[in-house]
Amino acid sequence: MINPKAPVVSLVIPAKNEGRNVKNTIKSALKVKTSFPFEIIVVDDGSTDKCCDFISSLGINQIKRIQTNGVGAAQARNIGANAAKGTYLIFCDAHLFFEDDWIEGLLEPIQQGIADAVTPGIANVDSPQYPGLGQTLNASLETQWHLNKSELFPTAILPGGCLAISKEVFADIGGFDRYFKVWGYEDIELSIKMWLFGYTCFVQPAVKILHVFRSVHPYNINWDDFYFNMLRMAYSHFSEDRINKCKAAITNSNPEAIESEVLNTNVLAQREQYFQRRKYDDDWFMKKFEIPF
Repeated sequence: MINPKAPVVSLVIPAKNEGRNVKNTIKSALKVKTSFPFEIIVVDDGSTDKCCDFISSLGINQIKRIQTNGVGAAQARNIGANAAKGTYLIFCDAHLFFEDDWIEGLLEPIQQGIADAVTPGIANVDSPQYPGLGQTLNASLETQWHLNKSELFPTAILPGGCLAISKEVFADIGGFDRYFKVWGYEDIELSIKMWLFGYTCFVQPAVKILHVFRSVHPYNINWDDFYFNMLRMAYSHFSEDRINKCKAAITNSNPEAIESEVLNTNVLAQREQYFQRRKYDDDWFMKKFEIPF
């Protein structure tokens, strides 16, 4: 039974060329049990396969479709968050399956003041018994999953596939980077920013969602955009040595051209603002999570 006194939760789902996945995700969210009133905001970011066209025919007021024109994963999430009415935001990929009381499990650590953002265990729909539990970074700034944990614990990186955060905290950190291109590093940048600003990111292993992992993206991804996001993140948060490490990691694109494009954005002003605002620096972050970068 829905508790009318519980705060409204907004599920923000960016989607692009997802086929039947969007419908399956919405059906799952509507089917499982929760005491929280929730709305679903689907940001249809320039899909060409009509994967979100069914939404208008549902006639369900709690589901809203916003159409954008290829703004990318980060900005699509921001647009969805701006339209959200919920006290809490849960960002979800458009290819998930949920379990009963999953919202309760994610929000409990936030409501108790233990965590500022929470991610569940995320398992492949084809092997649900092996969930990944949050992520860390390796020496190449690639994500690696935590495994085999059963208690609530802090994590360096919140996977963007499913994470809960209060709308107030999300607004305070400025959301996802608005200059990020199509896809890549948006969840890493958000997580680092949260930690450096003094917020906390936790994994709740007691909650598990199932994720459709795909071998290819349903839309075009290019290395220039991916590295642009990485270098913009580096200029926003990292020391000069780590910026140079990021530049050195650009092997199949032109690092000078990408750096020039990044510097033509507002990144230096943002860097100054972030450095003045932050409670911890990137050395602290790397040391705390034993990241060899």
